[in-house]
Amino acid sequence: MNKGKVKFFNDEKGFGFIKDESTDQEYFVHVTGLIDEIRENDDVTFDLQEGRKGLNAVNVKRA
Repeated sequence: MNKGKVKFFNDEKGFGFIKDESTDQEYFVHVTGLIDEIRENDDVTFDLQEGRKGLNAVNVKRA
């Protein structure tokens, strides 16, 4: 389980980006990968899963 912060999330389009707090890597997140609703600057925990264009954040929950 990784920890990070929501850098950007567009509710209308259903996607955004999460910045990993330990590596500063940014990961794509889609609304289908959410457990909780998220907003920009929320602290979250998440898993990573291989997507079409690299690793995606999945199982995203507010911390």
